[in-house]
Amino acid sequence: MTEIFSNPHARPEAAQPQAPEQAPPTAGPTTGPLTREELQLSARNHSMPLEALRRDITPPGLHYVLTHFDIPDIEVSSWHLRINGAVERALELSMAALRRDPAITVPVTLECAGNGRSLLSPRPMSQPWVQEGVGTAHWTGVPLAYLLGKAGVLQNAVEVVFTGADAGVQGGVPHRYARSLPIREALRADVVLAYKMDGTELPPQHGYPLRLVVPGWYGMASVKWLESIEVVTAPFAGYQQKVAYRYQESADDAGTPVSRIRVRSLMVPPGVPDFFTRRRILNPGPVLLQGRAWSGKGAVTGVEVGIDDTWVPAQLEKPAGGFAWRKWTLPWIAEPGEHVLSCRATDATGATQPLEQNWNYQGMGNNMVQRINVTVEGTGA
Repeated sequence: MTEIFSNPHARPEAAQPQAPEQAPPTAGPTTGPLTREELQLSARNHSMPLEALRRDITPPGLHYVLTHFDIPDIEVSSWHLRINGAVERALELSMAALRRDPAITVPVTLECAGNGRSLLSPRPMSQPWVQEGVGTAHWTGVPLAYLLGKAGVLQNAVEVVFTGADAGVQGGVPHRYARSLPIREALRADVVLAYKMDGTELPPQHGYPLRLVVPGWYGMASVKWLESIEVVTAPFAGYQQKVAYRYQESADDAGTPVSRIRVRSLMVPPGVPDFFTRRRILNPGPVLLQGRAWSGKGAVTGVEVGIDDTWVPAQLEKPAGGFAWRKWTLPWIAEPGEHVLSCRATDATGATQPLEQNWNYQGMGNNMVQRINVTVEGTGA
């Protein structure tokens, strides 16, 4: 089990432990203040400032980041990607070889599955996202389906396992971060092995030199610092698949796996903020409310804006791609006083954001409606 720490070049399939039938006991949900451990996670990770919603594409430095363990320090000249398992021919590819393969660029909105966790009550104890665990980028690289086609997937294959170089301990289990996709998802034309983000090489925190990007799925599926791809004939049972990233009612509930992004919209907070509370302050008069909406389960078909619980349909613009967020706008005449602004989206499946929390034990997929407290000062013109 210590091999994954002493030998960073060990084959991940040999080092990857299987998840226990039940996770070791950890701290459960709490109604208390943020703990030191949560603050450490918050300091290491990075959320997207909501004012960045004005941009169609999120610059890498503003895009959300979640790293489970340490950021690997990888020398690209000695790095190789292995593709093996239930394939006709195993492949080992350098970055130079990958860059010679056909490339695509896909605009994708990625969101952390735990986005909104800190708003839940009781609060599941993990990375304490508020609502900013999201971002949209242009990802450039080789279509996964192209490389799987070169390797030749065998007919009895059921999943594809992706293993990164990042190693650590979670739930008492030492492992490298690894996740799997069903064959049908892995063979989608838009799933990409990305070596560029917004036209430049991947930053270290975003998975340099190569990462997986799975459009429409929560970010946990888009494995970073990718080192191996294994086609398997039985469902993968690694920790991040079987124990983490589950919708659970309690610690004893086996739960159901997290997969596609639930419909969500967010608003650019209008006016200016109070430094400590982030409460918004603005002058009376015309204000253009704006934001973004997205879903991994179907195109966003509508956004409503709530002004003191009165809902008004917003104007939608065309999305940049099938799994990229969609801009919305609504003019508002701000009158003096205290107001609460909200927004909620609906997608093509008919799903609409809930007004109340989606509570679950791990704090996954909480797409409850955003609420912004606003103070409109003065008496206007």
